[in-house]
Amino acid sequence: MYFYSMKVLKQLLSFYVNSSIHVAFSVLSLTWITLLEFQIPNNINVLLFVFFATITGYNFVKYFGIAKFHHRSLTNWLKSIQIFSFFCFLLMAYYGLQLSLKTLYYIGAFGLVTFLYAIPFLPKRLFLDKQKNLRSIVGLKIYLIALVWSGVTVFLPLIEAEASINETVLICALQRFIFVVVLMLPFEIRDLQFDSLKLSTVPQQIGVKATKTIGGFLIFGIYILDYFKSHSLGNDRAVLLFVLVLLFLFLIFARVRQGKYYSAFWVEGIPIFWLLLSLVF
Repeated sequence: MYFYSMKVLKQLLSFYVNSSIHVAFSVLSLTWITLLEFQIPNNINVLLFVFFATITGYNFVKYFGIAKFHHRSLTNWLKSIQIFSFFCFLLMAYYGLQLSLKTLYYIGAFGLVTFLYAIPFLPKRLFLDKQKNLRSIVGLKIYLIALVWSGVTVFLPLIEAEASINETVLICALQRFIFVVVLMLPFEIRDLQFDSLKLSTVPQQIGVKATKTIGGFLIFGIYILDYFKSHSLGNDRAVLLFVLVLLFLFLIFARVRQGKYYSAFWVEGIPIFWLLLSLVF
């Protein structure tokens, strides 16, 4: 009975991670943190839209190629993720319709980026492989993901709340962009054993040790930027410092051959932990 229960738990954890539920909670957490930071009442429509849109977008990007070329021989787990993603898409559409037209225009721009990230559409001369999508442009992946995350988690809830976009908001967006870039570095270190050299990821270009060093400076930069905000409180800054130290430790201990869930669960879960600390303190 014990071994059967463990097997079920492992399968549930695998589905939770592979179906992008975990990353969706991370993006939702960063969006919620923005609402807390700017003292905006929680908008359940925004939060749920971000959650279901993240699942839909990530699963589309991850599994589009597989579903396209192997649709007749899909494994049961991939079929279940497809069905799950379809219902998430319907929920995304429902909660999206609850948002303002101005917000929807903004969302449309990021939806287009997500679509082009997976779909081949540009001339071969711009690429070093056969994918011909934004994902395959040399060195672009990590910054594109950071741009989308910072845009969705900072600007989207503020636009929906009709808040003014001032200097503090721009600093917050820059912090969030850098945070996501650093958050991606353990993934890039892990993927050194899988990624084509043509992708020119950060660790491929400068090595693992230099990647960690630069990541450390970026983390320090995030904290320094907080002092340029007009409304950052002591508790907020203390929570941020704790989260950044945690992120730094995960980056330092990242290895090419790391545990299955080191990056996919623990590193990806740092924004969730950040939200929990923010709600408590």
